[in-house]
Amino acid sequence: MRVDIYYRDEAAGKHTYLAVPEGKTIPEEATSTDWHVEAHKVEIDDNNGDLSRYHIADPIAQIGAKGYAITSVAAQC
Repeated sequence: MRVDIYYRDEAAGKHTYLAVPEGKTIPEEATSTDWHVEAHKVEIDDNNGDLSRYHIADPIAQIGAKGYAITSVAAQC
């Protein structure tokens, strides 16, 4: 699966990352914040599902459940 990655600035210089399937728009519940493009066409192994570089845990499951994957508050970097 390929995804597009976006980021937003948080307090204290931290960031949150959002992954959406390639070519899809940011889901409505997440459009109220100012997202910036981080990367396009990032490949995720369907078996491994690793996006630890963006501090996103279990992106395949999150995308399956919500249509997107996001950094948890505890993992903001």
